[in-house]
Amino acid sequence: MSPSVRIQPVTSRRDRKAFLQLERDLYRGDPNWVPPLWFEQKKLLGFAKHPFYDDALGQAFLARRGDEVVGRVLAVVNHAHNRRYKEKRGFFGFFQSIDDESVSTPMLDFASQWLVDQGMTDVRGPVNPSLNYDCGLLVDGFDTPPTFLIPYNHEYYGRLIEAAGFEKVQDLYSYEAHIDTLEDLDPKLLFVINEATRRFNVKCRAIDRSRFAKDVRSFLEIYNLSLQQTWGYVPMSEAEISVQSGGLKHLIVPELTSIAEIDGQPVGAGFGLLDYNQVIKKIDGRLFPFGWWTLMRGKKSIDRLRLISTNVLPEYQKWGLGLVTLARILPDAMKYGIQIGEFSWVLESNSLSRGTIERGGATRTKVHRLYDRSIVPGQGGPRQS
Repeated sequence: MSPSVRIQPVTSRRDRKAFLQLERDLYRGDPNWVPPLWFEQKKLLGFAKHPFYDDALGQAFLARRGDEVVGRVLAVVNHAHNRRYKEKRGFFGFFQSIDDESVSTPMLDFASQWLVDQGMTDVRGPVNPSLNYDCGLLVDGFDTPPTFLIPYNHEYYGRLIEAAGFEKVQDLYSYEAHIDTLEDLDPKLLFVINEATRRFNVKCRAIDRSRFAKDVRSFLEIYNLSLQQTWGYVPMSEAEISVQSGGLKHLIVPELTSIAEIDGQPVGAGFGLLDYNQVIKKIDGRLFPFGWWTLMRGKKSIDRLRLISTNVLPEYQKWGLGLVTLARILPDAMKYGIQIGEFSWVLESNSLSRGTIERGGATRTKVHRLYDRSIVPGQGGPRQS
């Protein structure tokens, strides 16, 4: 008879190391797994300083069977989300487990009980640690590696999470298109691009290297404003914008970005981020001491682009300026040598964006899922062991 499972909070340096190590152990030999950038993951877990936790509370947990670590999860109280939506919703993320419900269910119950103790009534996930970062559980598209900053997990994870009482609340779609396909746009989309450009006298440009920090900040501010009505969205704080701006400075290739301006004022912004996963696997997710140099040196060999976002201020969103903003990137992407563009992620409920992408010839390749569960005692809440 195997030893019983113990769920314990992460409290020590040794625990934090074991939390990170479990992911390596579970995916050893999986050709599609790409290690995270470990230094960044530590910050997003709250193991090192990150401004997300200025307005949030997190607690990591480990599941052990005997001396073996067999599962992990992070429970999060995102105060900004609950203020915005007037909810008492907790979140879970960074979920990893062996294929055993006797491990995953009590672990998720334990994390849920911690959220109950913080006053929460519902839980959503996985988010790592919010929708502004890695999020969603891969449920379709296991045959290829993920692109940069897109989660990957074992196929059995969905079954484990559903066995713990979680139900689907929203899917996130990834679309892929060969660069040649994007050249031959639907004539209706071309008409929208040309008409919107003429109507508003839109000027599009790449991020300016001479004012890089200012332009990146403009993008993030437009990102915040444009998503106000998006399901589940919570704006990044000023401190988060500042940290993100600094991090993106080294990763963004200016010619693969676009800022749309009307009368000199930015109204739309979009950027493609190189699929650094093609290099990250070679450095095993370690930026130091020499991984960062290898990552930057490998930029030119990357032939895949993740089109993370094309955002337009709310007052211009129905006029096709998103397409105008995106169209500027295409010629430079071809010059750079990009072969594949991935649009990710797109909410299942965002029928406008999905329709535009699909009309443009892109094919859906991956689906990530978010789950909800009530944790009110007596209403599907945490089960007592």
